[in-house]
Order: sequence, then structure tokens, then C-alpha cells
Amino acid sequence: MRIKYRLRTLLLMCLLAALFVSTANALEYDFDAPEDYLFGKPTSQDVIYEEEDMNVNRSKTAALMPPGFGTPTSYLPGSGEYLTPNLAPGGMSGGLVNSIGNMDYTSLPSADGASIPNAASGDSMSWSMGTADSGTVGFTDVTSDLYYAEGHLGTLSIPSIGVNVKIYEGTDSATLARGIGHFNDTSIWSGNVCLAAHNRGVNAHFGKIHTLAEGDTITLTTQLGTRTYSVTSVEKVSETDNSGTASTSGNQITLYTCVRDERDFRWCVVGVETV
Repeated sequence: MRIKYRLRTLLLMCLLAALFVSTANALEYDFDAPEDYLFGKPTSQDVIYEEEDMNVNRSKTAALMPPGFGTPTSYLPGSGEYLTPNLAPGGMSGGLVNSIGNMDYTSLPSADGASIPNAASGDSMSWSMGTADSGTVGFTDVTSDLYYAEGHLGTLSIPSIGVNVKIYEGTDSATLARGIGHFNDTSIWSGNVCLAAHNRGVNAHFGKIHTLAEGDTITLTTQLGTRTYSVTSVEKVSETDNSGTASTSGNQITLYTCVRDERDFRWCVVGVETV
């Protein structure tokens, strides 16, 4: 009995040893691959390389300070104030660059650099201007005593196209919905008075200024008096042409609006004071 017990124990030990030294084989799995929509498509073969434009000013003189968080242009590229206004491209001392809607709207820079985005299109346009030199040209700054009780700066009348609208200072959407806008940092009386408005929609006050003819009259009324201008030119200018906002020694009025379906151009109407 003792011999059989020992043999049985030995056999069990051999079997156990054989189990531990047996070759381990990897388990095989079989499952379906996930659907294509669960993974993003690879982009390594579709990289688009764009040649850098060497003529773009990327120095500190063209750098912009970003708009404040939550402002109307906080999400728009190319908006804000120049980091070094006195060295800004084109010799601008004001240093305002505002990005707003496409051909449906006209840009009205504000004192804080805010502007009106066109939520419908996402496109933008830009105006830039310098600060007027009141020492060498005619210029009347906007001061608190020039506001009427209702909050406007005056009234613009163009009889030939049926315009008789109040003028407001500012560039926010609420201002443009009320009437015509006055460009900040341009004169409100002496010299060059620059105004702009929508060219379509409910408030398309400047929707027909491109139909004005030489000699048509434009009347500006402010707290300082009433002045009548005679249209001398109606031009289609580039969106980057800001020469019309420059101060002048003579009294004139300059009206801006966008060109329908031509986002790179603006209508510019100039009138000079009639004597």
C-alpha cells in the first residue's frame, strides 16, 4: 500500500510539473471592426501648404492689441487697436482698425475700437483712420454740449433721394438702427464731416447715395447751425482707401456706404459747402 501511495503521489507531481512547463499560447479573438463614422478621417495625406505673402507687414508697428473679452469683436480676427499707434502702417496716428459686416453694412469706428459684426455672413470689412490735426485744418470735436436732448448730434437731409435722418455718434448695432453714424475722430462741423449708414434693409438710409448727381444738395443741421453742401463727386473706391476721412481746410461732407454684392468697394459721395 505504501508503494502504491508513493507511486500515485509521484505521478500527480509529474502531471503538475508538466502543466507548469507547457508552452503558453496567445488567445485568439474574433470581433467586428467599428463603423467608419466612429473615427475621424486621417489628414496626413491632405495637408495644404500655403505660400506666405512676403509683402505683409508683420513687424511690431502692425501688431494689434486684442479686443476686450466679451466685446462685439472679441471673436473677429484683425480687430483691436495698434500696439504702437504712432508707428502704424500708413502713418495713422489714431490707430483704430475695426472689422465688421460685409457689403450690407458700413464701418463706423468707435472710441473703444468696437465694431459691428455681421452674424449672418461672418465676413468682415475694415476701416482705418488717423486723428485729425486741428492745428492745420478745419476741425470741430464732438463735445457734450453738441448733443440734442434726444441724444443725436444733428440731422442730415438729402431731398433728391428722400433722406431726412438724425445723426448719432457711435458704432454699435443699436446706434445704426437709430439713424446715420458719425465717424469718430472726424469733424462734426468745420472741415470734413464724415458720415456712414446702411445701404439696404429697414435702415437703408444711404441705399441710394450712389444715384446722386453733381449739384444735388445735402444739408447738415447741428447745434452749431445749418450748412448746405453741393455734391461734387460720386465714386466707387476700394475698401482700403481711407483718404476720404482725412481732415480738410475747406468745409465738405463725405458719405460712405457699401456697394451691393461688391465687398471690396465702397460708395464715396463728397459735397462741398455752397457759398
